[in-house]
Amino acid sequence: MNKLDTKTRAQILSLLVEGTSMRAVSRLTGVSINTVSKLLEDAGRVCAAFHSRAVQNVPAKRVQCDEIWSFVAAKQKNVPAMKNAPEVAGDVWTWTAIDADSKLIVSYMVGTRDAEAATEFMHDVAYRLASRVQLTTDGHGAYLQAVEGAFGMDVDYAMLVKVYGAAPTGPQTRYSPAECVGAKAHTMMGSPSPDHISTSFVERSNLSIRMHNRRFTRLTNAFSKKIDNHIHMLSLYFVFYNFCRIHKTLRVTPAMAAGISDTVRDMDWIVGMIDEVAPRPNRPTRYKLAKGTEKVLNTGVTVEMADRRKPR
Repeated sequence: MNKLDTKTRAQILSLLVEGTSMRAVSRLTGVSINTVSKLLEDAGRVCAAFHSRAVQNVPAKRVQCDEIWSFVAAKQKNVPAMKNAPEVAGDVWTWTAIDADSKLIVSYMVGTRDAEAATEFMHDVAYRLASRVQLTTDGHGAYLQAVEGAFGMDVDYAMLVKVYGAAPTGPQTRYSPAECVGAKAHTMMGSPSPDHISTSFVERSNLSIRMHNRRFTRLTNAFSKKIDNHIHMLSLYFVFYNFCRIHKTLRVTPAMAAGISDTVRDMDWIVGMIDEVAPRPNRPTRYKLAKGTEKVLNTGVTVEMADRRKPR
């Protein structure tokens, strides 16, 4: 069986998490696009499973949550006109929760931006925390019932609602967002400290997601064509961010700062996890040794095929 060596596979995964598109990775490494896609799928599966096991009982004190937009196959407004549109197409939101102190991504989820998705996400956040925390979100209304359902009253929860000015006009600013002119903090549950009501860290994390994932780049043709690949890429990125990438301010990885890891991991480690769960290749019962010759493995008998074609 043809199999790439560890160094090449680690290089491919490193390029993917540094914002390189899959076809660019294929050109740079000389590996087929199908091989890159299969490796991403394998890495995404093992990383999602590892994150689920490893990121638990996080001793966080302050958690910030937000959602980041992207799309699959086409933007939502263009989905009705698509031919053979995939089952999941259009707007896709990635929910993230970050520990403000260790910068650890505590939880993430890919889905819609409705109350059902918010509820599922907040239950996962609550499950991964070790103790009561101060929680801050933006003003998205779906958080209200979701936080109460997941935490009950065992949380200090505040909403930070931003106030935006008029959207810029003119061709030079058509892609520029409206300017934020202020923010209002609203206490929703418990007694959150006013000094720590902020979403700055999670919003900075959203920027890192866009910079490290080609699929999130605005005005790009490198968007996800399938929702599965979108999720696989995010699963790979969040394990890379939490366990492999040294935070410049903390000088350790977020997982080390949070106390759930004691060493810096690398891409070879992720490749090793892929190999651990990979099924062993099945040897064929027959294989050709040379032209006209066939060996039967279970008996070790060699038969000249040319002789079998002779009339008896």
